[in-house]
Parts: sequence; structure tokens; C-alpha cells
Amino acid sequence: MITSFRLPRAVMRSQRCWKPIACIITQISQIIKAGELMKIEYQKKIASLNKQKKRGRNSEALEKTKAAVKYLHTRYMVDFQAMDSTSSEIQRLRDEQLYPNLVELVEGMEKMWKSMYDCHCYQEKIVADLRFDTSNAPEETTKQHHERTLQLQRVANEWHTQSEKLFIHQKQYIDALNNWLRLNLIPIESNLKEKVSSPLKTVVPPIHELLQAWHGLLDQLAYSVALQGIKSFAAIISRIVSQQQEELKQKKICEEVHTEFEKKQRAFKEWEQRNKGSEELDGTEAKNDGVQTEANNKDPFHERKIAIDALKKKVEEEDAKHKRACKSTRDISLRSLETGLPALFHALVGLSRNCSEIYKELHLVTLKYKPSENEQ
Repeated sequence: MITSFRLPRAVMRSQRCWKPIACIITQISQIIKAGELMKIEYQKKIASLNKQKKRGRNSEALEKTKAAVKYLHTRYMVDFQAMDSTSSEIQRLRDEQLYPNLVELVEGMEKMWKSMYDCHCYQEKIVADLRFDTSNAPEETTKQHHERTLQLQRVANEWHTQSEKLFIHQKQYIDALNNWLRLNLIPIESNLKEKVSSPLKTVVPPIHELLQAWHGLLDQLAYSVALQGIKSFAAIISRIVSQQQEELKQKKICEEVHTEFEKKQRAFKEWEQRNKGSEELDGTEAKNDGVQTEANNKDPFHERKIAIDALKKKVEEEDAKHKRACKSTRDISLRSLETGLPALFHALVGLSRNCSEIYKELHLVTLKYKPSENEQ
């Protein structure tokens, strides 16, 4: 009845795209650091050259400074071209590997949430048709039944934990991609390059619109109701587990009292058989003597019989407590599930419907950039 969240394989493939991109970004970072140092050195040489020109220094020193400036300019332009080439490689990986994998991820998530929506709708209908009748419930909790309830408790708690992680991590993933893309779309400029008459044009790639839409839709997604529903269901199971433990504890007390009663009752019968003849003889002698002493007033048989009767009454009381505990477990379990299950699946239906609509909308965004059959 519980549906787990499983992400499509495209998630792993889209994450693997980061490895070559991360390596290239490291290379660019190193080039940028070296370029910044070189730029500072270049600016110092330019300042020195201008001072020498103003002061009218000798041509040899001037030419030497000019050569140093030219060398730094050449090296900077070579590094800039390397950075430009590396940036182009990032854009190629972004458009040819990362974006197609994200499109595949969107399609997989759309199918997954549509399937979950259909499944939860069916589960909601089943729960609505259920009739919770205590007359058909087991009279007491067995050890196997309790173990299965404990297992369900662990699964329900894990379900809540993993579901919460799913929504948090997918939002963090899209946020990270969005932040990286903002930096990636900044054009590489150099104030050492020749000035051009027209400004640099930034081509907005398809991944930009997809991530923008993805980020906005996830921001609007209200998943807390469903998470609270799962958490409440886990709390219901925990309450049932606690009640079962109380019942099993009472059952153990009953078994101990029954064992003690059977043991003492058997010992009493053996004692009664052994002392029956002597008791009759002692009673006859006492009657003939007409002497009533304090010792004669204490009847061993009567005292032992009172002790056995008291223990028997305790057995009956503990049995009654156990029956009440069994009934309480059945009532709490069925009543809690009767109210908890419909609320749970109603929340899951709403969540899966909203998620299905989100990824359907994102799928439409990707179709805008999908080449038509005629173009292919």
C-alpha cells in the first residue's frame, strides 16, 4: 500500500555530466587567476611605460619596457583564447550532454508522478471502501503480528525521512544548476582585446528557460501537507506498537500468574492426598478429648485452600485485564487506521497530482526546443 519514491536513471546521468564540467571549470579558474596576476603586471608595465614617455627616458629603456608590455599582452591574449576555448567546451557539454539528460529527467519524472498519481487514486478508493469491523479482528496480538507492526513502523518513518529528502534535494539541485548557469551565461570579456563596435551578444540556451521554469514551479510546490500526512501515519503506527507492547506485557503477567497458580494448585492436591488420613484421625481425637486449643483452631487445609482461592481470583483478574488490553488494541488500531488512512492517501493524491502537472508543464517547455521531424 505504501509507494516509495524512486528517481529515474537520468538523475545519475545528469549528475555525471558535472564531472567533466567541473574539471574544465577548475582549469578556467586556474587560467583566470594567472590572467589576473598577469593583468596587474601588464597594468604596472603600462604605467611605467607612460612615465618613461613623459620623462623622456632613453630609447633603450623605453624599448625594453615596450617589449615587456608586448610580451605580457601576447601571453594574456593566448591565455584568454585558451579560456575562451575552454568556455566553449563547457557550453558544448552543457548543451549536448547536460541539457538532454535534464530533458530525459523531466520526462522520467513526469511518467513517475503520473504513475504515482494513478496508484494513489486507486489506493484512496480502496481505503474509502474499507469497512473497519472489530468483530473480525484477531482476539489478541501474536508475536508475528507485533513484529510486522514494528516493521511497518520502521518503513513509515523511513518513508517520511526519504520523502522529505527528495523534495529538499531536488530543489537544492535545481538551485545549484541555476546559480551555475547565471555565471555560465556571463560573456567572457577582456579589456586587453581590441574594442569592437557592437556589444557582445549573449545567446540564451534552451537550458536557461527550462531551469528558470523548474526553479519557479518547485518554489510554488506545497509538499508539507503530504509530508505531514506521512508523519501522522507513522505516529499512528507508533501508537499501535505501544498499545501492542502493553498488551503483550499484560499477556506475560497472565502467563506467569497462570504458571504460579497451576504449580501451587498441584502442590496443594498432593499435600491434600498425603494428609487426608491423618487429618481425619486428628479431628476424631480432638473431638473425643473435648479440648479446643489455639493450635486446633488453625486448620492447615483451610489456610491452604484460602491461599489457592486468592491466587485463582488473581488469575481471573489478570485474565480480565488482558482481555481489556486486547480489546483496547483492536479498538485503537482500527479507529486510528479508519481516520488516518483516508487522510494519508488524500494528501498523497494531491501531491502526486501537483507534481505530475509540474513535470507535464516542464515537458512542454522542452518541446519548444525539440527539432521537428521535417527539420531532422
